[in-house]
Amino acid sequence: MTHALITGGAGFIGSHLAERLIKADYTVTIIDNLSTGQLKNLAALEGNPNFHAAYEDIRNVVVMDRLVSECDVIFHLAAAVGVQRIIEEPIETIETNIGGTEVVLKTARRYRKKVLIASTSEVYGKGARFPFSEDDDSLLGPTIRNRWSYAASKMVDEFYALAYHKEVDLPVVIFRLFNTVGPRQSGQYGMVLPRFARWALQGQPIQVYGDGEQSRCFCNVRDVIGAIQSLAELPQAVGEVFNIGSSEEISMRALAERVKARANSSSEIRLIPYEEAYETGFEDFRRRVPNLEKIRHAVEWEPTTSLDDTIDQIIAYQQEELRHG
Repeated sequence: MTHALITGGAGFIGSHLAERLIKADYTVTIIDNLSTGQLKNLAALEGNPNFHAAYEDIRNVVVMDRLVSECDVIFHLAAAVGVQRIIEEPIETIETNIGGTEVVLKTARRYRKKVLIASTSEVYGKGARFPFSEDDDSLLGPTIRNRWSYAASKMVDEFYALAYHKEVDLPVVIFRLFNTVGPRQSGQYGMVLPRFARWALQGQPIQVYGDGEQSRCFCNVRDVIGAIQSLAELPQAVGEVFNIGSSEEISMRALAERVKARANSSSEIRLIPYEEAYETGFEDFRRRVPNLEKIRHAVEWEPTTSLDDTIDQIIAYQQEELRHG
């Protein structure tokens, strides 16, 4: 039985991945410091003899040494996430993302364990061309805009992982996530769909930042974790970088309209300047679209959940959250 260690395992994506791997006959251990992860995300796994949890920071080298020594594969998902948090806590963002990955890689090297590193579409920056392919150039904004610190820290994570692969032959796989969404995702740190859904359900104005014409591609978490598991089980994925996401583009204004309609809401849609939402000089992407040819070819993966179904799942989850306070 394969034993997986998931860092950030009480989080939105990590908890879904833990459930999927348990169903696939893995033994799963998660580690999470609960800074953004939540115990309730793991409720379905409580009491399962193949599930174990440690509530600790991944930068605790003693704890990580024991957990890594006992596992076969590491899914490294722990990171500071959310635009709001990145802007408000830039030191924590950089230290968690780079320092945490350093501990994971050094410990994995000690015990020769495969590592799958979660990266992000943010590493493409403003984008040199569309759709984004894994070997494209990146175009980041200036260092005086700390909004780019997250992208830069995740780029360092990728460089770090690929260096370990090249220099000491550590088996690493990197996957770049494009706007993963679904039940359990919190809007607390700026995640757009849960915020839209909650505002719509409460009849509050749905706040769309900027002019609302910036576009994104949203992929259901249940599709995403299937791709992650497939990459973990593919020997040829080692040493490679893969995009994971949907190629169905939608503008933020159109997304707000879609959420409003599916929630049967009377909320108005209100445009909010970036300076008011975040900080003066905030820079955003106009488009963020993945090229999925590489993962399609590698594991024959395609997202199958429609955006409407995903929105309905998020609305249902937010209704439950509001009901229980």
